[in-house]
Amino acid sequence: MASLRRLSNSPFWIACFTLPDGRRTNRSTGTRDKRQAQRIAARYEDAAREARRGRFTEARARKAIADIFTLANKDTLASSTIEDFIQSWLKRKEIEAGTSTHARYAAIMDDLREFLGARIKLDIAHLTVKEITQFREALARRLTPGSVNISMKVVRSALAQARREGLVDTNEAERVSFLKTRRVFERRPFTLPELKRILSVASDEWKGMILVGLYCGLRLSDVATLRRGNVDLAQRELVVTTRKTGRRQVLPLAVPLLRHLESIPASENATEPLFPKAYATRGRSQCGSMLSSQFHGILVAAGLAQPRPHTNTGKGRDTRREAGGLSFHCLRHTVTSLLKNASVSDAVARDIIGHNSPAVSASYTHIDMDAKRRAVDKLPDILK
Repeated sequence: MASLRRLSNSPFWIACFTLPDGRRTNRSTGTRDKRQAQRIAARYEDAAREARRGRFTEARARKAIADIFTLANKDTLASSTIEDFIQSWLKRKEIEAGTSTHARYAAIMDDLREFLGARIKLDIAHLTVKEITQFREALARRLTPGSVNISMKVVRSALAQARREGLVDTNEAERVSFLKTRRVFERRPFTLPELKRILSVASDEWKGMILVGLYCGLRLSDVATLRRGNVDLAQRELVVTTRKTGRRQVLPLAVPLLRHLESIPASENATEPLFPKAYATRGRSQCGSMLSSQFHGILVAAGLAQPRPHTNTGKGRDTRREAGGLSFHCLRHTVTSLLKNASVSDAVARDIIGHNSPAVSASYTHIDMDAKRRAVDKLPDILK
């Protein structure tokens, strides 16, 4: 039976009880209250008795620890299931991050849920380095190393929050190493002949989107969600807040782009999408994959890419996806290269494209509209 004693070098009552192997031991109760110390000592003894009988499972051990913590602190031990924590963390990120970033986090957490299966209902302390490593290996069978590493960074971020909330003692994901990345391809700019081939096979709406991507350097998701109110034809300006960075940009319209936008039937409704079909497609696919596939089809029609098979390849879902090739994002590389080749200053080019690096330089650099207008006027007219 458990008993109590006092030591001269400790202000707390010491619990004396029998370990599962029959040895007597001493453990501090962490309290000066004798009645409370007796209850804690009894709980130590109960746990040891369960272990001697072979019934001290991990679940019972955690309950014993939680009971002792409650007795000592008059509070409950912070806990959460993996599922509950994921839901609360994603709600937090819905506020803190942009829409596309939150969607990417949610997709990664869906992958984790699928991998864990029924284990998702366990306490978050069960998400150990072993499980996270196995999750990484499962992802590596169907994703590129770069994509796997992004998933690992997200899991690290989530468990860092769990550690700050006192739900876990250590961030187990930090013990899982990243995969060595292999650059399968390098994004490159489109050449002017390639751009002309692309525009020759694109629909009128896609032609406008490609021109915006080229002359304004906007990402596909930002182009697809533009509204009439973003464009001021009289001032030759496009005003947009980018989804990825949240940066508000005021961009001058290059003459070729201005001519195309003026050809679109006018509307007094400022909230009307500038590219209605793309806007609707983007709404159905928050990650933007459907629009990327449509642009790939344009590249195929222009003879710049190979068709992607839609039939069953027999490889299954766990096969790693192939990466590489030209994409809509290459238009950002194109306009950056064209601006630099036109001797536009690095600061002006960064402001037009929306690059924040070098970060310190961007903080101290202020580009006026006239300088940016002179810069875009130097871009070639690919419609001629």
